[in-house]
Amino acid sequence: MKKTSSENELIRRSAFERFEPYLYLLPFFLGVAIFTLYPVINVILMSFKENYSILSKGFSSIGFDNYRKTLSDPNFVQAIVNTIKYVLLVVPISLVLALVLANLLNQKIQGIAIFQSIFFLPMVTSITAVGLAWKFMFNNRGVINFFLSFFGVKAIPWLRSTQGGAYNMTALVIFGIWNILPFTIILLLSGLQNIDPQYKVAAKVDAASSLRIFFRITVPLLAPTIFLVCIVNTISCFKVFSELYPLFGGNPGSMGNLYTVVYYIRTSMMQYRDYGVASAAAILLFLFIFAFTMLQQGVRKIIAKRG
Repeated sequence: MKKTSSENELIRRSAFERFEPYLYLLPFFLGVAIFTLYPVINVILMSFKENYSILSKGFSSIGFDNYRKTLSDPNFVQAIVNTIKYVLLVVPISLVLALVLANLLNQKIQGIAIFQSIFFLPMVTSITAVGLAWKFMFNNRGVINFFLSFFGVKAIPWLRSTQGGAYNMTALVIFGIWNILPFTIILLLSGLQNIDPQYKVAAKVDAASSLRIFFRITVPLLAPTIFLVCIVNTISCFKVFSELYPLFGGNPGSMGNLYTVVYYIRTSMMQYRDYGVASAAAILLFLFIFAFTMLQQGVRKIIAKRG
């Protein structure tokens, strides 16, 4: 039995309605494929291409030579050590400070909105401009050394140290904590505002102190947000570069001893034009971030089971 024209029209319309949502999503999928998937796949392939030339797109062979070069490079080893040290210092210190500040900002006090705006200012300020401001503050005659002089401390060469770079790393960590603090506070503050106030009211009825309420009620209920903050901040700190570059005028520390992984990738790509090594270093950075993230997830599950 032949179908009428109206039936054919209904079939075509139903087919179009079935695929219509995908047509609206097509520009998004194309954008992801071109600007996200293709670069990732290209970097993975490039990391295995030995003696790769960006101009001719040619390479001598496929192998693991780029990874061997990267792992045997003292600058990359130094970059890994410095990056892990930076992560282990900035993430926990910023978390503790953000917990205290978020708890204070969560109080219903008159004029608290002003203090919230002050703490969130770094999020709307250019990291390069802020880095240059911190560079001036860390100078021998800067604000930081000026305040330390009141306690009898001699001027510290934060950015020009020649003694192992300990002051360089300290300056970078201080700037990193200050830079990551607003975002951390926002996440924790949103978590605090989702906690039912009845828990605190019941604890106060039982004459529990503010400190006991904070550690026995607030922190456990905030645990999911805390683990989220740790994961996000860990990923962000592993990619440290914007904080390092303006402080030391584009150099990896005062004596070239403050390489980070992203700085190493940039140097390999822009200075030495070794895109294979840069790609291999980027893949290794991804593996380090993935390992740390899985470790944090494992710790979270262990704590959740015991809790």
